[in-house]
Amino acid sequence: MTTIQWKGVMPAVTTKFTEQDTLDLEMFSTNIQAQLKAGVEAIILGGTLGEASTLNHDEKKVLTQHTVNEVAGRVPVILNIAEQSTKDAITAAQNAQEYGASGLMMLPPMRYKSTDYETVAYFKAVAQSTDLPIMVYNNPVDYKVEVTLTMFQELLKLDNIKAVKESTRDISNISRIKNEFGNRLKILCGVDTLALESLLMGADGWVAGLVCAFPAETVAIYKLAKAGRTAEAISIYRWFLPLLELDINPQLVQNIKLAEVATGIGTENVRAPRLPLQGKERERVLEVIKEGMSKRPDLPDYKSL
Repeated sequence: MTTIQWKGVMPAVTTKFTEQDTLDLEMFSTNIQAQLKAGVEAIILGGTLGEASTLNHDEKKVLTQHTVNEVAGRVPVILNIAEQSTKDAITAAQNAQEYGASGLMMLPPMRYKSTDYETVAYFKAVAQSTDLPIMVYNNPVDYKVEVTLTMFQELLKLDNIKAVKESTRDISNISRIKNEFGNRLKILCGVDTLALESLLMGADGWVAGLVCAFPAETVAIYKLAKAGRTAEAISIYRWFLPLLELDINPQLVQNIKLAEVATGIGTENVRAPRLPLQGKERERVLEVIKEGMSKRPDLPDYKSL
């Protein structure tokens, strides 16, 4: 098991499928190697981008074990937990540990809009069932449940709750968390279009989406921001923004997979009920990608920072 530092760029990777709707482990490995080469600091499996809701238990096992073997200890592998019941979430956490994952990212209960008390009880029950460190995914915009500072005061009594994927869309929340908890709760921005702003306000890392297609540019922004080379980071980020906006869209999976095709490290295959983009929206997304590719910036030697 690889220790997680809860910093840097952590791609929420897409799951690659063949045209026969099976796992495409060959293309998946191609993408993972591109992420490692760029300098990411963890791999996150089975998130929204990973089409987790369509994966069965056997596929999650194969995907996790394959990734653990692929990274070979260079970075930790984190598995997302998104279940409907506490019982299933505990099973998923125990499975993740058995498969070789080094940590968990956890959503509140799916489908049921839990109360604050229920949400805290859910996270605590899972945390107490595993030795793995946990990043709480706080996304009230998409999942309608907010984990407040008061709730984190209770959750942080458990040593293995380490980080938050901050997706409230409220930049000032980063300062609130830092003021309340210092470095006890690591903060990773979970919204691509607020990433640089979040890093400059003190976020420790970036759980990224468009990194799936543009790993080097994503890591360069992070490294430059943390090195105080803000103007250079802003320049790359402004080029990146139209592409990053593909992440805050109901069809983010299809969008990002199209971008992966453009950079040669993915395919367009999605799992039904998702289908490849059609018509005018497809044309619009392809134009955003084409424009971005045509103006792709030269990067400084960010790896030495």
